[in-house]
Order: sequence, then structure tokens, then C-alpha cells
Amino acid sequence: MDIDLDPIEQFDAPIYHRYHATSSRAITPFLHAMKRGEILGHLSTATGKVLFPPLGACPESGEATHIPVILSDTGTVIGFTTVHLPIPGSKLVPPFTVANILLDGADQACSHLISECDIDEVAIGMRVLAVWRPAEVWNNSLENIEYFKPTGEPLVDIDALQQQCLAKAEQRKEAAKGGQDA
Repeated sequence: MDIDLDPIEQFDAPIYHRYHATSSRAITPFLHAMKRGEILGHLSTATGKVLFPPLGACPESGEATHIPVILSDTGTVIGFTTVHLPIPGSKLVPPFTVANILLDGADQACSHLISECDIDEVAIGMRVLAVWRPAEVWNNSLENIEYFKPTGEPLVDIDALQQQCLAKAEQRKEAAKGGQDA
């Protein structure tokens, strides 16, 4: 065997894996809410933060979360990337933008597509609104939201938004503590 061969820097090795999963107790209410056209988060009583999507435990405290909070389908872009290269197996045609969106009322961002604007118009602090697929095709999935589009509102100051979120989380944490003392 010749070990002095030049290395191959890139090659195709497509892997396709189809699987089915059963939703957990934490995610099941979220999936049912999505089918009704509602976005559901969970409140962490330890931190006062509203987590989206709800995964069953607070990443900061480790506490189980189960208190549902209905969230708005509007939010703020807190980070984004524009994809210029095709992704094998994807239906998305580059260029397209994926953003981290902090939904109004949530303290944890989700990633989703941004559309209905030029890619160079996407900005941190941009206010966005969910564009839902037609209700007759809704299922138990975040994919019921096709993408987010700009609302046309002025850009949000991200530092001020962070301070507002922290203050609201502290208020919710204190309110939860008060409920436990009663």
C-alpha cells in the first residue's frame, strides 16, 4: 500500500437518517399549542426566565419547568447569518438569512428564517413577525411558522432589551417566590 498519496481535501459522503421520536412531557404541550397556532414557552421559577422552546429544564438552574407561558409571534433579531452556499438536501436556495429571534415575552432565542426583505436589510435589533403557513396544513411543529418578516418598526437597542428582559425575569422570579411562601 502506498502511504505517500496526496490527501483528499474534500469528498462527498452523504448520510441520510430518518427516524421517529416520541415527544417528552415538556415538549408535548408546545407541539399541541403550535397546531392551534399558539407559541408556548415555559417559566423557570428559579430564574424567572421564560424559555422557548420549552425543553423541560432550565439551562441555568437545572430546575424542571412546567408553567406554560403563551408568547407573541413577534420578536427581535439578536443575531443572524446569511448563507451563500447550497446545503446538500436542503430546499432552501441561497442566499438566505437565518436569525436568532427573541420572541416578545421570552428570554431565550430561537433560530428561524428571515424573508420578505433583501438579505442586506437584515440587522440586529430588527423587529420581526411570524408568517404562518395556512392553518389547514398546520401540524404539531414549529414548521407551522414558515419564516419571519420585518415589521417596519424602528430597530431596537439590544443593550436596553437585555436590561428589560433581566428586569422582567427578576420580577417573575420574585413573584414565583411569593407564591411559594403563601
